[in-house]
Amino acid sequence: MATSREESLRSYRLFAARDPRVMLGLDPTGGWGEADLLRLMADKCGVSDDPAHRSGPDVIDPERTLRGLDGCLVLTPAQGRCVDITTRFGVRTYVVDYVRGVALVREPGPSGDGREPGAHSHSPLPVRAALESAAEAGGPLPELVIGDHGWVCGAGQLGIEAIGLADTDDPALFVGEAEGQVSVAVPVDDGVRPAFYRPLTRYVLNRACLSR
Repeated sequence: MATSREESLRSYRLFAARDPRVMLGLDPTGGWGEADLLRLMADKCGVSDDPAHRSGPDVIDPERTLRGLDGCLVLTPAQGRCVDITTRFGVRTYVVDYVRGVALVREPGPSGDGREPGAHSHSPLPVRAALESAAEAGGPLPELVIGDHGWVCGAGQLGIEAIGLADTDDPALFVGEAEGQVSVAVPVDDGVRPAFYRPLTRYVLNRACLSR
């Protein structure tokens, strides 16, 4: 690659000295000495972590490039966990499931071809079960929850940034937004056929520059 090892090490040295030419407007809270930066860049970019390696072309691991392009880590904790939810028909047991990384709850038992819709629930218990499982496993907790109803309120109440959809009979999300517990509540009719959401889907994809 075009960047030399000398240039990289010089940048680490300047960053450790808080030289504004390489800070890019960042004001880090950590110490970040040269050795810390070398370990970080070895992990994130794939450069050599040997401080004695001081010349020649530097390297970027293409696998790390692809990992960065794939975007945020989508967490799927509590897969298959049973959750008892109080409904207007009494207490019912649902299972936390994921379809292509999207969380839902469904009736227990065989899932068939995997295309069954999830159960409509206003309960915060599924997201709390997922967060509890993530914490118990020692893994990362989500930085953002995108969902509807109980998923958003349940996460927002615990201090996790959450955005989601709500119908006119779901005031909790809008109260949560007004009080700062829910970051964004989007008013959407949640009871129509999937085809009716296509204009909204196109709008979102266009805004994200993902439409084809």
